[in-house]
Amino acid sequence: MTTHNDGLSALAQQALGGGSAPAGLPDPDELTRLANQYFRSLPNDADAIDKVPHSAASSVPLQSVPSGFDKRPGVDERALVGLAQPNYGSPADVIDSVPPSAASAVPLGTAPTGFNRIPATDENALSALASRGFGLPGESELKQALVNLPGGLSKSAPDIGGPSFYFLSDLAEVGKHPQLAALASTHPPFDVHAVRRDFPILKERVNGYPLAWLDNAATTQKPQAVIDRIAEFYKRENSNIHRAAHELAARATDAYEGARDIVGRFLNASSSSEVVFVRGATEAINLVAKSWGKQYIGEGDEIVISWLEHHANIVPWQQLCSETGAVLRVMPVDECGQVILSEYQKLLSHRTKLVSFTQVSNALGTITPAQEIIEMAHRVGAKVLLDGAQSVSHIKVDVQALGCDWFVFSGHKIFGPTGIGALYGKADVLAATQPWQGGGNMIEDVTFEKTIYQPAPAKFEAGTGNIADAVGLGAALEYLNRLGIENVARYEHELLEYGMHALRSIPGVRLIGTAAEKTSVMSFVLAGFSTVEVGNALNDAGIAVRAGHHCAQPILRRFGLEATVRPSLAFYNTYEEIDRLASVVKRLQCSAKSFSV
Repeated sequence: MTTHNDGLSALAQQALGGGSAPAGLPDPDELTRLANQYFRSLPNDADAIDKVPHSAASSVPLQSVPSGFDKRPGVDERALVGLAQPNYGSPADVIDSVPPSAASAVPLGTAPTGFNRIPATDENALSALASRGFGLPGESELKQALVNLPGGLSKSAPDIGGPSFYFLSDLAEVGKHPQLAALASTHPPFDVHAVRRDFPILKERVNGYPLAWLDNAATTQKPQAVIDRIAEFYKRENSNIHRAAHELAARATDAYEGARDIVGRFLNASSSSEVVFVRGATEAINLVAKSWGKQYIGEGDEIVISWLEHHANIVPWQQLCSETGAVLRVMPVDECGQVILSEYQKLLSHRTKLVSFTQVSNALGTITPAQEIIEMAHRVGAKVLLDGAQSVSHIKVDVQALGCDWFVFSGHKIFGPTGIGALYGKADVLAATQPWQGGGNMIEDVTFEKTIYQPAPAKFEAGTGNIADAVGLGAALEYLNRLGIENVARYEHELLEYGMHALRSIPGVRLIGTAAEKTSVMSFVLAGFSTVEVGNALNDAGIAVRAGHHCAQPILRRFGLEATVRPSLAFYNTYEEIDRLASVVKRLQCSAKSFSV
């Protein structure tokens, strides 16, 4: 049986690259001794933890409260202490005393080596408890021991400041030791099974099979944290905003504007006043077309879009061109589904007033070279709208670094509610744009002769907005922030590579969209079967995909198709679900082969 000593020694060996300690550091045995000295100091009475107020956590002796075991709402500390005991003698059911809802409150990490199996305990539950950002027991003691050694890594102990995955990763001068630097740069495995517990709908069964939701490009599922936040709004805060003088109006206004602040930070806008709440990306694009477009686009002006666009980023510009006499230009894509920058450059001129394109294709998954496209447009004086409906849930978005004039996305594509989304606009662009709708809340003063509008964003939010769902969107972004968009992107990329390989290996499968830079989407067709037949067969096995044109007919016709089967991924999908998908497609392919024989 693996012991604590074995596990800690293994961890120490890993931290030191499997060799001897660099100069100035204790060897693995010394690290083990320090840790076990701490373990032996733990109280046998688990209830002792409850006697220590959270506010006193930083001042009590280290032997009283395990380092890194911050008190968190809804978590039974006694269960955590039970896990921290050297022999793990706690009953197996202590795991059940920690609600799954607590899982979303902290980042994911890696279980320390040497955690023994507790009989009749779900391994995933144990891993979740062991890895949920509480750090290794004795983390600060080990850090301090390293600091206090002669020639140690730092003159003073650094503040932990929050959960960390590795107890050595926060040391100020870790870069001086190559083995430790390598360890610090290693990211922990993404605990998809722990994440899945945050999404109640993933417990559903379809046709007797566990639901495999692979239709994320259409809409994403919602974590319990979002569901609970919306319910809490209606239970305790429901009111109209910005108007009444009573308590609930203040609560609702604070919640709504707090959500705007969250969106602004998520996109790295320079101010939350650059964020306008809308129903979704479609409404945001139409807002720009019907307001700024009508003001500044005229006859002979040109608008450039790409072959990759969703209908929502084609139709509003066609309408504007029809009304104004402007001309619509289209940047082409290559056989892999990536835009051809050299051809795009040829489309740009002094007549180009607007470039509007997607950051990630909803039909192919292609990640466009957005920053280059934006910079090229700005060099000819054009404004740029970037459609982020398919990008925000998969890759980090920084609107200031990108330099786009507008950025749009929908909440339901990023684990938030339907009917809510956001338009980011540069402050000077919003200030120079007239509102496209009139009504309450967007006005400063009205007479029968004249109306004075509020400044942005209020002037673009006429009438009572979708207050509760804006608050829900804020909760969704906070949830994603806790997981870490970089962690999400890494896991999804690995899953995508696995899925593309699995489908590519099946005879008769043609993958549509094979750009080197892509995310989430695995569009394909299967020889001998319509996309509807494939979609129905997958549904029979509990697998949800989209089969059709995905509101992106021009790009599919670029590849000679009217429809594809489109599995699309999110961070709660698993390798097992990809295997199930591939198995059904293989079975179909084999059935066609057998029939032809």
